Amino acid sequence: MSMPAGAILLVFVTLQIVCIAGALIYPNDFRYLSPQNLTILMKAVPVLGCLALGAGVLMIAGEFDLSIGSVYTFTAILMATLVNAGMSAFVAAPLGILAGVLIGLLNGQITLRFGLPSFIVTLGGLLFWRGAVLLYNGAVQVRFDPEPAFSSLFAGTLFGINAAFIWIILFVVGFHLLLHRHRFGNHVFATGGNPGAATAIGINTGRVKLVAFAIAGGMAAVAGILATARVGSVQPGQGAGLELQAIAACVIGGLSLRGGRGSIVGIFLGVLLIHTITDVLLLLRAPGFYLDMFIATLIVLAAIFNHLIERRGLA
Repeated sequence: MSMPAGAILLVFVTLQIVCIAGALIYPNDFRYLSPQNLTILMKAVPVLGCLALGAGVLMIAGEFDLSIGSVYTFTAILMATLVNAGMSAFVAAPLGILAGVLIGLLNGQITLRFGLPSFIVTLGGLLFWRGAVLLYNGAVQVRFDPEPAFSSLFAGTLFGINAAFIWIILFVVGFHLLLHRHRFGNHVFATGGNPGAATAIGINTGRVKLVAFAIAGGMAAVAGILATARVGSVQPGQGAGLELQAIAACVIGGLSLRGGRGSIVGIFLGVLLIHTITDVLLLLRAPGFYLDMFIATLIVLAAIFNHLIERRGLA
C-alpha cells in the first residue's frame, strides 16, 4: 500500500474507533451502529464508489473527467425509459453501460486528437449531457420498474448485506487486480507518471488513455444503474455535483493530481471517509454546509500531504 493510502487508512480507522465509542456511550443519541444506519451507509457507498473508481483510473493515467455526473444521470434515464418501453432491464442496463463507454471514448478522442486539456473537454461534456437529459426526457422523474430478478441482483440483500455493497467490493477487488497485478495497470501508471518515457519503451499512451476514459464513462453508467435500482426512479438533476465528490474521494485517497500515483484501496477509503463524515454530521443534526466545509478542508489537506510526499519521493 502506498504511503498516502496508508495515511488515509489510519485516519479512517481512527474515525471509526471514535464513532463506535460514541455509539456505545450514547446509544440513544448517536445511532451510528444501528442496523438502519449501517444499511443506509451500505446503500450510499456503492454509487460514489463506482464513480470514484472510474475517475481514479483516469486520474492515474493523467487525465480528468468532469462529465461523469451527467453521464451517470443520462445513462440511468436511458436505461429507465427503455425498460418503460418494454425492454428487459437485463438488456437495457448493458446498453446504458455501452452508452457510458462510448461517451467516455468520445471525451478521450476529442482530448487526444486536438491536444486539449481533458478538464476543459469534459467540462463541456458535463454541460452537454446535462442538457441532453432534458432534451431526451424533459425535467420529469422517470420511474424504473424492472423484473424482480434484476431488482434482487442489484438492490436486494445477500446474508443481510446489500447487493450494491457486494458489487462495489467486487469492483474494488477487480480494479485492484487490474491496476496493481496486471500489465495494463503498469501502463496506466507509466502513462500518467511520465508519458514521454512510457512512449519510449513502447507503450501506446494514447490507447491507454482512451481505455481509461472508457472505464470512467462505463463506471459512471454502472453507478447510475445501482442508484436507479435502489430507489426505483431517476431524477434529471440527481447527478449534479457527484463528479466533484468522486474526484475529492480520489484526492483524499492519495491520488496525485499530476497522474501516475495512487491506489484502488486509497480511492475506496476516500469514498468511505466521505460517507462516514456525511453520516456523522447527519446523526449530529449538523447543518449541511458543515459537510461542504469539512470536505473542502480535507481535500486541501490531502492535496498538500500528497504534494509533500511526492517532493520527498516517498509515495
